[in-house]
Amino acid sequence: EQVNPLQPMLNALSQGDSLILFPEGTRNLAEPMCMQSVTFAAELSTTPLLPFKAGLFHLLQQHPQVECVPVWITNVNRVMPKGRSLPLPLLCTVNFGEPILYDGDEDKAAFLARAQLALLD
Repeated sequence: EQVNPLQPMLNALSQGDSLILFPEGTRNLAEPMCMQSVTFAAELSTTPLLPFKAGLFHLLQQHPQVECVPVWITNVNRVMPKGRSLPLPLLCTVNFGEPILYDGDEDKAAFLARAQLALLD
């Protein structure tokens, strides 16, 4: 029997917990770019976002009442370099966007495109 890798997150949402997701699935290490709640995050820069993974869509498809709050984090690659377990004492800026909801009629591609646009607004 295959285990759904999203199940722990689905369970958390069912219990009313919030999640922090990086929907690109990894850090965008191009010069400083890349979060509900599901909160989804991205670092800002002039580099385009990496494609979003489908997990965000599948979580919200099963929990459409959950608000997604786009969060922009600037300077995170310097504050928390990939592979480090403790942050460096540097400044970063966190900006919160307007929450979005899954409307139930959107297909995966349309929702993920809208989520990406919410990060860039």
